[in-house]
Amino acid sequence: MDFEVAKLQTRQVYNLMIGMITPRPIALITSQDEHGQINAAPFSAFNYFCTDPPIVGVGVTNRPEAVTVPKDTAHNIRRTHEFVVNVVTEDILRKMNICATDFPAEVNELEMAGFTTAPSMMVKVPRIREAHASLECREYTTMEIGNSRIILGQVVAIRVDDQFVDPSGPYIKAEELHTIGRMNGLGNYVRTRDAFLNVPRIPYKKWLEGERGEE
Repeated sequence: MDFEVAKLQTRQVYNLMIGMITPRPIALITSQDEHGQINAAPFSAFNYFCTDPPIVGVGVTNRPEAVTVPKDTAHNIRRTHEFVVNVVTEDILRKMNICATDFPAEVNELEMAGFTTAPSMMVKVPRIREAHASLECREYTTMEIGNSRIILGQVVAIRVDDQFVDPSGPYIKAEELHTIGRMNGLGNYVRTRDAFLNVPRIPYKKWLEGERGEE
């Protein structure tokens, strides 16, 4: 089927895009407002964009009931300019899902989910203690596009549990970290446990020699 986006409703575009752009990494973001109230919320419109400087990006839509009102995460980052991306793994998936509940602004999602916090290294916003890896970020810029915001954050500190780091790189032992990916529809996720494929790149010289990487 062919779709002309201008003729589709916003929800229809959403349904199509989240079904094709998969799996998506999940950023469980902790942020806090100017009064120190902590918020935690997951976002799958998330990825890294460059490493020099290290920049991650998060897409945050406005509240569905008030399209001009930002969600708590965007509100907090706009005011305090800091946030922490906590990496979502299998063992914290269900707690992460509780943080996706649309609690009132005064409710602490971390407490509802049974998460605890720990101090970050470089930012005032705490990280989630139960997360095995986290990225501490400072707002680089925020772009308002339609009813959404694209928040770019510069990573200023990285923390990973020792057991998931090969110090020779350093490299992340991704096969052991067991991150979770977001798929299409509500509640659909994918595991990375026992799911790794290794397909080496083909050097141009090998390509000229006839190597095509075919089994």
